[in-house]
Amino acid sequence: MLRRIGTTGLLVIALTACGGGGASPGTAGTAGSAPTGGKAAPPATTPAQTTAAPQQSPVQRVLAKMSVEEKVGQLFMPVLYGTAADTVSGENQARYAARTPAKVIAKYHLGGVILFPQNVKSIGQVVGLTNGLQRASDEVPLLIGTDQENGLVSRMSALMTDFPGASQIGATGDTDLSREVARATGDELRALGVNLDFAPVADVNVNPRNPVIGRRAFGDDPQRVAKMVAAAVKGFGEAKIAATAKHFPGHGDTSVDSHTGLPVIKHTKSEWERIDAPPFKSAIGAGVDAVMSAHIVFPKLDSSGDPATLSKPILTGLLREQLGFKGVISTDALNMAGVRKKYNDGEIAVRAVLAGADLLLMPNDLPRAYQAVLAAVKSGRISKQRLDQSVTRLLTLKHDKGLLTEAPVASAEEAAGVLRSSEHRRLAARAGN
Repeated sequence: MLRRIGTTGLLVIALTACGGGGASPGTAGTAGSAPTGGKAAPPATTPAQTTAAPQQSPVQRVLAKMSVEEKVGQLFMPVLYGTAADTVSGENQARYAARTPAKVIAKYHLGGVILFPQNVKSIGQVVGLTNGLQRASDEVPLLIGTDQENGLVSRMSALMTDFPGASQIGATGDTDLSREVARATGDELRALGVNLDFAPVADVNVNPRNPVIGRRAFGDDPQRVAKMVAAAVKGFGEAKIAATAKHFPGHGDTSVDSHTGLPVIKHTKSEWERIDAPPFKSAIGAGVDAVMSAHIVFPKLDSSGDPATLSKPILTGLLREQLGFKGVISTDALNMAGVRKKYNDGEIAVRAVLAGADLLLMPNDLPRAYQAVLAAVKSGRISKQRLDQSVTRLLTLKHDKGLLTEAPVASAEEAAGVLRSSEHRRLAARAGN
């Protein structure tokens, strides 16, 4: 079911009459005809032909109606507190100076929200939450995301089928299994009203001491991981869920957790191309919707010492220009220690946008980050063209998933028939759980 957004301008497409190459009414067939007994008359004069302006796409129409404040809000995806859109929470008040999730969405014109286990109690409750969050976004529907990788990182595990994690699926070498599990995971998320998954992990786990990736990866062989990642991306696509390959440019060879420190990866450019890049290339080839950056320093790719999340040579130079990725670039969570070593929370958000990021995930201080980006746009540090590029990518993703002018309305009854269905439990058993 879809809820139509209540803005007439977004729903009615004006039909524009196009000037044709024929004669004006009343002169058809007369131009150039000769009067009886005289010379041929000169061609009839017609008004100058005007070229009709090209009709705007749905994304362009929405973008044209947005204020700068609304555009900046589209970039942000924080975590909100509560199990319903109208839950009054001291945490929301303390962090965002707004008491409920709905009020936070309205205050900052948010483009998205990410869900965590604290937001999850039951099927009916989550359906009510996602429907309520969508109602709170009056103009443009939300991206509602979560980290449902399966296995170690499964934010919705209280409700969803217990599918095995990536390493277990990768060990089978069965790309069809990877695709089927991703599709089933996506079907369950969509039934709950979630439309974006921060999965699959595209890292190649070549360091046995890696404390943060490990079994979250499909394995340590770049080509096998690449095939598994591409299959998962296709599975999520079949479920109409936006997929996110993470963590670019590759978080697999580190012994430091970027949640608590700043890892440094010492691969050369050729080693990156051989080890880390193949799964991301494969994900892009499979049509992945988003790519998440890593809070890692990669000196051979960028000598500045900044993490990849804040690196224009990595996000724009490598991901956009070399690999040709045209979708949404998401940061990893901006409250992690790995990205907060050198800059304050406002500067981090600005630098992420300047580096090439479109979606600013979980800023540590949303009010400060929002105001910093807004001020940077108004001062010209972030050009309006650069802001529009990111907003256009985000709106295009929403359009591609049917979310631009119509918000999905989830059904608790339908979700109960999808989550942990007998078909999905059989698939989990076949996959090894």
